[in-house]
Parts: sequence; C-alpha cells; structure tokens
Amino acid sequence: MYDLVIRNGTIYDGKGGKPYLGDLAVTGKIIAKIGVVKETGTKEIDAKGKIVTPGFVDIHTHYDGQVTWDPYLRPSTYHGVTTVVMGNCGVGFSPCKPEKRDWLISLMEGVEDIPGTALHEGIDWEWETFPEYLDTLEKKQLAIDVGTQIPHGAVRAFVMGERGISQERASEEEINQMGKIVKEAIQAGAFGFSTSRTEKHRDSSGALTPSITAHKDELVKISEAIGELDKGVLQGISDFYDFQSEFNIFKEMSSASGRPISITVEQQDARPEWWLQLLDGIKEAQDHGIKMYGQVPPRATGILMGLTASLNPFILYPSFFEIAGLPLDKKVDIMRDLEFKKKVLLEKPVSIGNPLVDEIITSFNKMFRLGEPANYEPHPDSSILSESKKLNLTPQEIAYDMLLEKDGRALIYHPLFNYEFGNLDHVETMLKHPYTISGLGDAGAHCGAISDASFPTTLIQHWGRDRDRGEKFPLESLIKMQTFDTSQLLGINDRGLLVEGLKADINIIDFDNLSIHEPEIVNDLPAGGRRLVQKASGYSYTIVSGEVAFKDGEATGKLNGQLIRSS
Repeated sequence: MYDLVIRNGTIYDGKGGKPYLGDLAVTGKIIAKIGVVKETGTKEIDAKGKIVTPGFVDIHTHYDGQVTWDPYLRPSTYHGVTTVVMGNCGVGFSPCKPEKRDWLISLMEGVEDIPGTALHEGIDWEWETFPEYLDTLEKKQLAIDVGTQIPHGAVRAFVMGERGISQERASEEEINQMGKIVKEAIQAGAFGFSTSRTEKHRDSSGALTPSITAHKDELVKISEAIGELDKGVLQGISDFYDFQSEFNIFKEMSSASGRPISITVEQQDARPEWWLQLLDGIKEAQDHGIKMYGQVPPRATGILMGLTASLNPFILYPSFFEIAGLPLDKKVDIMRDLEFKKKVLLEKPVSIGNPLVDEIITSFNKMFRLGEPANYEPHPDSSILSESKKLNLTPQEIAYDMLLEKDGRALIYHPLFNYEFGNLDHVETMLKHPYTISGLGDAGAHCGAISDASFPTTLIQHWGRDRDRGEKFPLESLIKMQTFDTSQLLGINDRGLLVEGLKADINIIDFDNLSIHEPEIVNDLPAGGRRLVQKASGYSYTIVSGEVAFKDGEATGKLNGQLIRSS
C-alpha cells in the first residue's frame, strides 16, 4: 500500500515530452511509481480530466523577511509554487550587524516596496552571519520549500559599513573579506550570490543601492571565490546604459567562476529594442562556453494603480494630495462630490523629481481595466486614452471615475515594461530563446504597486491556452520552463520532474478552468501593513513532500516544507 495514489490524471512530467494518462503513487516524501498503479493508497485522489505536473519552482522572490513570520508564503502558494528562492537583486537581511538592521529594512522597503513597519514588526533578527540566518530559517515551520541567495548589498554593509552603503570603492582587503563571506554562505547552503546595478533600486530615502557602482574587480573576485566551490549561481540586474561595459562585467563574473549567471531581460519604453542586443550577447557568450542566461517574465511587468495602492493617476495633483492620507471611505465620499471632481480635473500633476512616477501617472495610453478574469494582453483600443476618445471625454475623467468603482477598490493596470508595442510578441521571442529562464515575478515584494507572483499561472494559462493575439506554446514546454528548467539552473536536482525516486512535489490542476483573479489590497502584514494579493482558481491540489498542502487554493494546515540548502 502506498501513502498516496493519484489516479487517471494527464501527466506532464516536466521533461517537455508529450503528456500521457496514468497513475502516480507516493511513499513518504518520494514518488514511488508512475504508470499503472494497481495497489491502493492510504489516500487516493481521482485526477480524471485534470493535469498532473511537478510543483512549480520560482527562482525570483523576495520573501527574505516574510519567511520569518509567514509559513504559507502567500501569494506564491495560490499559484502552484512548491519551492521559492529569495535573496535576489542584491537585497536581503543577512549578513547583518545589529546597527545596520534599520538600513537593510530601508533598502528593502525602497527597492521592493515592502512596508518598513511590517518588516520592523515581523523580523525576529535571530542572526548576524549568513550561516546563522540559514539556521534560523531551518527552525521555521513552512508550507513549501525555501532556498536563498546571499545579497551583495548586505555583504557590502557588513564588511564596509557606511563606506559600502555610500558606494565607495572597496579595498583589496575588503574585497577578499566579501569573497570569504560569500563563499562561506554558499558552503553553508546558500544557492548563489545576487547583485544590482540599476538606478531603479533605491532605499526608502532615495539613495542608490550600494552595489550599483561596485568596481568590476569586486564582482569578479567575489565570483572567483564562489568558483572555488562546485556549486552556486550568480544573479544580477543592470540598466545597461553602457551596454558593453556592463555586459562584460556579468560575463566575466560567470567566466571567472565557471558558474551560471542569470541577468534580467525586459523591454523598456525608452529603449524598446535593447533587449535584443542583450539576448544576442547571451547567445554569443554561451557559444563560447560561458553559462549566461536571461531571466525573463511571461507578461508585462505591470503597475497596479488605485486608491488603495501606492500610486494612482492623481497622486501628484494638489487637491488629491490633501486627501491622500484619509481612510478609503472618507476619500471616496470626497471624490464623489462633483465640485471636488471638477477642481481636481482642472489641476496638473506636480512633479516630485521622479521621472518614472511622472511617466506612470500620465501614460493614459497604457492604462487598462484589468478585468475579471485578469487580462494581461489588453488591446491598445481598450486603453483609457482610447476609451476617452470614443466617449469624447478627457482620459483624466475616465480614470477618475474608474478609481471610484467597487467603492474605491478598483485597480487600473499599467504594463510598465514589456508592452511598448501593445502586445506580448517580444515576450514570445524571449520565451523561445534557448538561454532564457522564466522568472522576475518578485513574489513577496512591491506590496502596494505590483502583483506578479502569479507569473507561473500566466505562463501556462495565457501561453498554453488563452492567448488569442499571437502564437501559443505547447503546454508540456511551458511546464518544463517552470519546473525542470528553473530547478536545474539553481542545481536543485531532487525536484522539477515527475520521476520515480524524486521528491513528491506535485500539482493537480483543472487546466480547463484555470483562471487568475483580479488582485486585491489586504492589510494582513505585521503592524497592519498592506499588500496586493492575487488568487487563482483551478489548482485542485498542491502537494509538498507527499502531503496535500493546499486544496482548491486554500491551506490544509500541513507544514511539510523546509529550508533547502545547496548541495
């Protein structure tokens, strides 16, 4: 007798081959048999009409703080994710000396839009060194498995203090010390090292991330230290304003270490074609034996605007600014007053010196109703600007009225990156590239503006079933992208496939009825902090280490997850 038998499902094993009908049996935490299972199970699940896949592996999350207080790691676990990897983009909470705790929170708050009050309230700070951080996480009860990377920003602050925070050049001794710390972290179980070189990443005061100007020698020598081990990956992000110089730094990091590196690839409106140059560079590097990969999203990186969110089209209008801090119900009452509406619509936004914010709140050609179910490839004809022209109104009038829908809880979707041409054709090109990895969902982050933890669902639903504005992908290929490919990049070799002898992390999905819902703002973080949460329908069962952890998207109470360490 087996502990669990899943019968009559359509099995997508993660290898990328054609699916097949069959049964799957589990003993303990391990897949024991696949095919025809005649023996019974202590628990049996009929998966007829449903697909059976490996649990999804999300390699780009920011649960570094949340993992210390939340065993369920929402919203990832609404989307079939059974393994997450955090510590991305050079930000995290270890290593950390006590006097730098507030600054690390400020950095995470600024870079990843996680409320500082929630982080102050929720993090227990039972560590200073990275091995101590891992030991702390190992004691946590978790619903899914968690791995982490060591972030460059924290390492710089730990070694250099204020000099590291203010982007000063590291001495040779300091570089050697950073290399030693990173090497020790990976020896202890970290999966890699991450760094950031983008102006988009700033702390809560507006100061640039400490790694943005790190000299090539610093990054290469840290990478060389990692290369002394037979494990570990590298992850980075850059604006690539000086393309060749920046690209060569990442290429040298991978070459010097012999380890894989993934770098963020997204389309930007100001430079809508530069990502092609980046992908070409990655292909050329691979042709020369350097293990470079592009980390790409399956849809636009989208800003959500609303009265409950961090941004809305009127956030910089003087009259709106006066009521911005009021409770939602009072804010809505005031905005429904026609005289107040007229007053606001006659005003102009006052710039605060942030070009990105200025662009977001004025680009009505890229503002859409997200809808229910959520539509992540909206046609340009459905934008607020287009709607205003049809109705002979200003786009501001349309946006104003839209914000008041659902008693002020309505959200406006603004595809920020990857949508310059009003479709996802270029994302299709990214996903087809031989050296790209699906990621960049930033689960756990951007609590008041972005809700992209649903990327795994988008990947299989939109590209495998629903897309009507271009080519679809075979579902078996998409599942491989989110399971085997992601786990292999990190060297997590005991999952990502439905194969006898591997870990029993399994999704049973009602694929015909799989749907992503509209995001909603909830105030369930420590200290009442707000965040965007997005649910999905269709995940009938999510199994972690042989136990049903989630049924129909809701937690069963089984806490069968754990910290995982690199090996």
